[in-house]
Amino acid sequence: MDLITIRSDGLLFLLALTSALGTWAIYSPPRFNSVNKAFGQFAFALITAEMAPFWLLLQAFVALALVGLSALSSTLGVVSLVVLLLSWAGLLWSIRMSLATKAIVETELKAQLGENYLDVIPESQRRKLEYGLRLRDWFNPLGFGKPDIEVIRDINYQPGGIRNQLDIYRPKVIPPEGCPVLLQIHGGAWMVGKKGSQGMALMKLLASSGWICVDANYRLSPNVGMPVHIQDCKAALCWIRKNGADYGMDTSFVAVTGGSAGGHLSSLLGVTANLPALQPGMEDIDTSVQASVPFYGPHDITYRFKQNHNSEEAQEWLTGVVMHESPAQNAMLWELVSPLSHIREDAPPYMLLHGHPDSVVPVKDSQVFSRELRKTSSKPVVYAELPGAAHGFDYLNSIRSRHAVNGVHRFLEWARYSHTGK
Repeated sequence: MDLITIRSDGLLFLLALTSALGTWAIYSPPRFNSVNKAFGQFAFALITAEMAPFWLLLQAFVALALVGLSALSSTLGVVSLVVLLLSWAGLLWSIRMSLATKAIVETELKAQLGENYLDVIPESQRRKLEYGLRLRDWFNPLGFGKPDIEVIRDINYQPGGIRNQLDIYRPKVIPPEGCPVLLQIHGGAWMVGKKGSQGMALMKLLASSGWICVDANYRLSPNVGMPVHIQDCKAALCWIRKNGADYGMDTSFVAVTGGSAGGHLSSLLGVTANLPALQPGMEDIDTSVQASVPFYGPHDITYRFKQNHNSEEAQEWLTGVVMHESPAQNAMLWELVSPLSHIREDAPPYMLLHGHPDSVVPVKDSQVFSRELRKTSSKPVVYAELPGAAHGFDYLNSIRSRHAVNGVHRFLEWARYSHTGK
């Protein structure tokens, strides 16, 4: 066996091992028993699942080159190729699940909003709502660019430095009546993250379709504890209501969205309109939102419905980092910042999205919240559960994220025109 064979079959083995681990991360049961394991699985599954077409093509090119260098001349090389082909079958199935996102989202929209829900949207706007997917979107994971928008950065919505700043994404041409508004709240376990890093696919799609998107920072744990995070988000909303018209916003319609911790905060904003405990010093400003779109967020950190089979460890982690008081020390605080505690009949329309194998936030959290909200709210609750979608699936420009944000666009346009009637 010559040196080239040894090196090529060893490289093929490493390729097969890497591919198998990535595919395993997609299909392995979520690991909520350890925060570190949960986040590790999330990162591996996210990259593998959302970049599956690119990853598959790259692997095929490398494998073909290694086979040409006699990688199959040894037993190790043959076994590695078999493992690689099996992992590719998993990747192909992942791509199939990504493509199914369009049908899943649209079916749920029609089920909750009505078969003809698009009829309330003017024809001129309806043309922008197609689920179109260009081939280059399959292989461009960071391709969120939209040339027909402008961005205004680093506006302070309250004193506090960069953690209390926001960016504005808006069309270059703003109509006299102004544009509806989307407030984007970033995730990051309430400890990390910043504006400009998440929600880009949705914000740039909306800004190019006549919306103004506000991307806000907020103060982070462990330097601050709850409810400071939600109070900052309320302050950003108050800034929109007071100053938005100067930037072309129609502040009569403000929707909110966010993923993970941002999903929690956007969900909480939706059901806590004008709640004094969460907006000290802002009691005279309307903090209602007209639609809420949480992505894979925790909606109840009290875990009253046993959404997390390891709730004790989750609450212990939250106590040490985010809450600064345990449930035993301050049960009212935990209730105050759990969206499930504030379900109300006059809640705005909701659209929730969550991946079925999410390893960070149990999918049961969104299942329970959407179920309980439907029992009480007079407005529709859309819940799209996406098979194969990892936590943070919309961080990348992928088949799944494109179909998902197109569905969210449809929901928001429906909510906008249902609310305004014009």
